[in-house]
Amino acid sequence: MAESAVHIFGVRHHGPGSARSLVRALERLAPDLILVEGPPEADDLVAFAAREELAPPVALLIYDPEKPADAATYPFAVFSPEWQALQYGVKTGVSVRFMDLPQGIQMALATERAEAAAAAGDAGLEFPGLPQRDPLGWLAQAAGEPDGEQWWERMFEHRRDGADAFAAVLAAMGELRAAGVDWTRTADETRLAALREAHMRQTIRAAERAGRARIAVVCGAWHAPALATRPPAREDAALLKGLPKTKVAATWIPWTYGRLAFASGYGAGIHSPGWYEFLWQGRALAADRLATRWLTKVARLLRAEDYDASASGVIEAVRLAESLAALRGRGLPGLPELNEATRGVLCGGDELPLGLIAERLIVAERLGTVPDDTPAVPLARDLAREQKRLRLKPELVPRDLDLDLRTENDLDRSRLLHRLRLLGIDWGERRPQPGAQKGTFHEFWQLAWEPEFAVTVIQAGVWGATLPLAATAKIRHAAAHADNLPALTALVDGTLLADLPAAAEVLLARLASVAAVAADVGLLMDALAPLANLLRYGNVRQSDATVVAGVVTGLVTRIVIGLPGACASLDDAAAGELFDRLLTTHAAVQLLQNPDHSEAWLAVLRQLADQAGLHGLVAGRACRLLLEARRLSPAEAAQRLVFALSVAQAPAQSAAWVEGWLRAGGLVLVHDDALWRVLDDWVTALPPDHFTTVLPLLRRTFETFAVGERRQLATRVAAAEGGRGAGAGRSAAPDEFDVARGDLALPLLAQILGLKLESTP
Repeated sequence: MAESAVHIFGVRHHGPGSARSLVRALERLAPDLILVEGPPEADDLVAFAAREELAPPVALLIYDPEKPADAATYPFAVFSPEWQALQYGVKTGVSVRFMDLPQGIQMALATERAEAAAAAGDAGLEFPGLPQRDPLGWLAQAAGEPDGEQWWERMFEHRRDGADAFAAVLAAMGELRAAGVDWTRTADETRLAALREAHMRQTIRAAERAGRARIAVVCGAWHAPALATRPPAREDAALLKGLPKTKVAATWIPWTYGRLAFASGYGAGIHSPGWYEFLWQGRALAADRLATRWLTKVARLLRAEDYDASASGVIEAVRLAESLAALRGRGLPGLPELNEATRGVLCGGDELPLGLIAERLIVAERLGTVPDDTPAVPLARDLAREQKRLRLKPELVPRDLDLDLRTENDLDRSRLLHRLRLLGIDWGERRPQPGAQKGTFHEFWQLAWEPEFAVTVIQAGVWGATLPLAATAKIRHAAAHADNLPALTALVDGTLLADLPAAAEVLLARLASVAAVAADVGLLMDALAPLANLLRYGNVRQSDATVVAGVVTGLVTRIVIGLPGACASLDDAAAGELFDRLLTTHAAVQLLQNPDHSEAWLAVLRQLADQAGLHGLVAGRACRLLLEARRLSPAEAAQRLVFALSVAQAPAQSAAWVEGWLRAGGLVLVHDDALWRVLDDWVTALPPDHFTTVLPLLRRTFETFAVGERRQLATRVAAAEGGRGAGAGRSAAPDEFDVARGDLALPLLAQILGLKLESTP
């Protein structure tokens, strides 16, 4: 048997020049086997690379079905050498296999390290102060480049002929390794790197034993010397013996250019995937037109965003970029030269447009696609079917969605988004209704799909094979383990919005049992508002919310019984919390439109208004709510204000009562003369030391008024004669009213109200 020829191609994981040179080298070599640095568990997925539906950027996802959070990704862009190796193999019929240390072993080793660290009390700290782990940085530093990516781009990506590039990479990495340079920072990382290289060498040896004549090995540049010069096989076999292994699954998932960038945390990332795609797409064009084509794209983007970018400016920018490249001894302008030319000529020295260029062109965020029949957990398949049925395509760029719940399709869309949120997949985020819209038939969402959701869907798959089943199972589990009302109420809200009646039945039963023994009236009040909203508007979503009625009745009864005792002996902080809950509960009772609930609630408000020693903030608001409900007459309300502001009361207590009465509602002072006079007389009669104490409290109260209300009050004070003299700030006397002018408005008012004026004799 003839000796096999092994050809090592050390590459940077993402680079158009490396990918182009690799394709040419493979065409010359015509290998009968291609080994690619990657997870062997994904060998069966290589055939998908021939499908048009598998469009980069994509990633291989390797995960533990028992613990989906334990997952690893291997991203590919169209300009990745590994991707082009896969493409060459599937198009020519050459066998392609992955040769890295199996992820099942790597995950098992990671679990062992985590357990050992936990047993030793080690927090497993990272090393944020150390530089980026990039051996190319050493070569970049020697060449005067700021980082390894720019050095690699200048030396390899801009080459017109990369025939000898791989030999140069092999020699350079060999020198670095011989000098003792290492990218690992811990003993565990060093061991893992050695295991990976040992497994890759063993894979090469197995291919040689199988009789492969021409073997192409595509690996990271750093590993190339370790695979080219191999130690005895028994050493690698001894190193790999007895390693633990976890059963894993593999699939393709969509990826993004943003996740390829270093900023995403991906260790083998790049700064400028959009720029690299531009270089790859322009590979067939003349290299001397590179700057012209790029700066033309930049100018189009700037003009689309209303920046001035003329054709003459593009010409000057091209000249500047090429001049900078020549001064720096470079054959072609790179991204640094093009950015400097863009800033100096097209942006007038302004840095702000460069951020736009970086986002849209240099990174050029986009989302890849995968075939529908890609191996996936049942839940992921169900989600894909629902997305297709409802015409909700996953998109990377956030987009707003206005759902009309009166239509079946939009209602189903809303249910889908709510079910996903219950499963922890926050594809959609609820947005408040724009403007002054108050309709209940609309929901506003902002959708943005993230690649990480693929892992989250796998994690959620343990609850069920479909979205309704999975969400129902998770809610039932959460209900069984939740023991506080706020958590259960939040679950009820989401469950009914997601239309999960089986889960709602269990959840409401749990909520009723917890509420029956809850001693905290504040938590009962917090639970009432969302349930009242569901009970009032449940029919809008065509869901049965009547099961909530019994729980709501029990909550109202317990609140009414326990509220007076809960209001005793409140300090300022506790009174502030109860004030907010009082407003929320009052709004909820009004929303329910149940006479029994309303009567019981107004009765307890009357009890609070008469309760001795009650904090002024709560007492004042109770009286205000009774006045608005017409359970207090204006005269009685004014009398209560007189009592609250009498000299027998402490100034701080009086100020708190006024704040409770007036907070966020200054119109009552604008239109009620009796209340205005009482408050005006009280402020005027305050002694100087008491006035100094009360003033900050009153200012805090008046700051809650709307701007228009404060303006009307200021006008009313300014219009009074004599400054702060007698009668200051009071309305005009009745005999000053101009009856004739008032009569002029009556015909128009009658027409608006649909009334008929009787003629006066």
